[in-house]
Amino acid sequence: MTGLDCITALKALGEETRLRILRLLFKEQLSVNDVSERLHATQYNISKHLRIMREAGLLESRKQGKLRLYTVASGLKSHVAANNNLLDLGCCTFRFDDLPR
Repeated sequence: MTGLDCITALKALGEETRLRILRLLFKEQLSVNDVSERLHATQYNISKHLRIMREAGLLESRKQGKLRLYTVASGLKSHVAANNNLLDLGCCTFRFDDLPR
C-alpha cells in the first residue's frame, strides 16, 4: 500500500482524463500547458484535474520559474514500479500499463 486513502484515490482516478494525465506524468514531468496540448484539452480543465489529483496524493508539483511542473508522487511511482505496474489500494487494483491513452 502506498499510504493513499482508498476513497480519495478512487475519486481522483475515476475520471478518464485523469487516468490519461497520470499515464503522461509517469513518463515525464510536465506543465499544465504541456498536458493540455498533448490531451487537446483546455488549460482550465487540466488545471482542475491536476489539483484534484495533487490533493489526493497522486501527484507532486514544483515551481520552475513561472511554470509549475507536475509529476507522479514519488511514493506512488516507486510502489507501482516495485509491483510490476500495479497499484493495489487494498479495495481494488489498477494496471498502469493498461491506462487509457
